[in-house]
Amino acid sequence: MRGTCSRRTAAAMAGLAVGVVFGCMGFATSGCAAEEPGRPAVLPGVKLWFTDTGGDGIPIVLLHPNTGTTQSWDSQTAAFTSQGYRVVAFDRRGWGKSVADPATGPQPGSVAGDLDALADYLKLPRFHLVGVAGGGFAAIDYAAWRPERLRSLVVAASTGQFSEPEMRDVTARIEIPELRKQGVVYREVGPSYRAADPEGTKRWMTIEEHSRQPDSAFQPLRTPNTFAKLAALTMPVLVMAADADLLAPPALMRTWAAHLNGGYLWATVPDSGHSIAWEHPEMFNENVLAFVKRH
Repeated sequence: MRGTCSRRTAAAMAGLAVGVVFGCMGFATSGCAAEEPGRPAVLPGVKLWFTDTGGDGIPIVLLHPNTGTTQSWDSQTAAFTSQGYRVVAFDRRGWGKSVADPATGPQPGSVAGDLDALADYLKLPRFHLVGVAGGGFAAIDYAAWRPERLRSLVVAASTGQFSEPEMRDVTARIEIPELRKQGVVYREVGPSYRAADPEGTKRWMTIEEHSRQPDSAFQPLRTPNTFAKLAALTMPVLVMAADADLLAPPALMRTWAAHLNGGYLWATVPDSGHSIAWEHPEMFNENVLAFVKRH
């Protein structure tokens, strides 16, 4: 199974590509320290936990899905760093190790606001932004607000959280009845991956179970994502769909992507569920790298 081989290959690459900082990737395996890589940045309203491979490479910033944290990006960190990029990821406020601090700023803030503050903190030059699933909502929100900071935008396996009636109608036609009542692993991880890689599925579930802090508030978008907001984007955009995605299937993603006036590149990952970067990291990474190298 390609996803299984890719994950093992990427794990082997991690020790070479990013050395001591990312050698463990936060999983308690034999001979591996239990501490997660990364450190906190004290920003307005939050102590934001982030990872940064450093160096002089062009940055790629990763926004995790609602079911993940910085731990979700182990394969991407290894692959992108090996190609000379600086890779930055962070736990969203209320996820993973990012702790809201009401004494230093308003709550709950927005993912876009925290990303902008982190980019200032790290003094990032113009960067590529990659958002998967719920991270794609925030990536679109940020791209519309701070286009001057971005080289390109990648949105994968995401509904985009658009409120237009057209999107609600499409969702109503395609969504399986009672889908939202099913266990999250059945909604978000494709059956082929669950069958082929039980160890990888278990790791995904462990990250998901510990991803969101109890009683943490969902951060709203700075402004609602709309088709008009999409139409105003000027940076290059890659839209990547997962062929077996139950939540954001290709037909739904094409519905909103059609409103990107500047055009976009389209890619589909076959036989992948909603957790596209986790299930098929090799193909996901190939698509992202081919795109960002052009910009």
